[in-house]
Amino acid sequence: MNQLIYLPHTDGSIYPYELSHSEALSQPSKGSFHSRVAYSAAHVVAHPFGSSDPVREPAIDWDPTMQYRHYLWSLGMSVAEAMDTAQRGMGLDWEHAKELITRSVKEAKSVGGNIASGAGTDHLPPSPYVSLEDVINAYEEQVSYVEGAGSKVILMASRALAACATSAADYEYVYDRILSQVSQPVILHWLGDMFDPNLTGYWGHENLDEAMEVCLRIIHSHADKIEGIKLSLLDDQKEITMRRQLPDNVRMYTGDDFNYTSLIEGDNQGYSDALLGIFDAIAPAAASAFQDLDQGNLNAYRDKLNRTTPLARHIFQKPTFAYKTGIVFLAYLNGHQPHFRMIAGAESARSILHFTKLFELADQANVLTDPELAITRMRPMLDLAGVQQMEART
Repeated sequence: MNQLIYLPHTDGSIYPYELSHSEALSQPSKGSFHSRVAYSAAHVVAHPFGSSDPVREPAIDWDPTMQYRHYLWSLGMSVAEAMDTAQRGMGLDWEHAKELITRSVKEAKSVGGNIASGAGTDHLPPSPYVSLEDVINAYEEQVSYVEGAGSKVILMASRALAACATSAADYEYVYDRILSQVSQPVILHWLGDMFDPNLTGYWGHENLDEAMEVCLRIIHSHADKIEGIKLSLLDDQKEITMRRQLPDNVRMYTGDDFNYTSLIEGDNQGYSDALLGIFDAIAPAAASAFQDLDQGNLNAYRDKLNRTTPLARHIFQKPTFAYKTGIVFLAYLNGHQPHFRMIAGAESARSILHFTKLFELADQANVLTDPELAITRMRPMLDLAGVQQMEART
């Protein structure tokens, strides 16, 4: 196979790039891992012919969407369903999320896969005129649906609550009402404003230390109803500080797509489990690294995950909420879907230069499962951008 592809510089000039890995990526050995819990938030595959208005009426291609979840379970991953990575609130509305959750829970049960699903308030339009009781009713509706479907609940951060709350006490009131009703422990969800600007000032404070105090009060008051908290602030020191203040029975699920290697490894005072969007893109490397961690082979664990960090930082670069585009692009390169289209037309959120760098970093991270296929699928993207390949230059 020809391992050479021509890629563009920022000034429009073209340079040859030769893949550093030419063989298909070896899959982790069969079996799961046990020293950490690792949820991969999973993307959805759009149906390119399913709607004439993909922004307002998105269509999901259910077969490859479910196949990808089976792929994650086969690697030992747990699935975090209908979350931000699935474009929840950014293309995936609550009606579509309900069907996604129902289908995924059924598939999870068929293979004994672990699943938790997002319950929020996204069917309630954010407004300062929305009342706290409206927010509570919206949460109750979604929590009831997720529990009724047979899934663990991830209690998602609420845009509506952020819009109408006037104090930290409002957050405590709402979470007290919801957590007192859940039938089994939930995973709380703190998503920083870099992932969703509508969540600025969550927990009643823009200062993260003050916000953390409120969140910790809620957790300690309802420790029996909380399995863990997913923290997505992209600040490893804030996560470590909060992790050390959690009740013994409450897990820290890192949502830090920049610093996951060290946070998951932990220190002599504890470690983080994981609930990460980047795991959708690097699932085989992550699963293999967790197996190394189980065996106490820290050097191999660090090497495999550290190689993926430049890729993760690129995919999650500002504007961070556009990271879903990179996740889906890599799924396309790796053959998990036949096209590069997204619900709500989100494939347009990144530039050809972004995709070019992603391609290089994916190769260097050794997460291209089939390099020959990746090159074959990269070339049409470059052709559309006017980047001539070798055949046209000779």
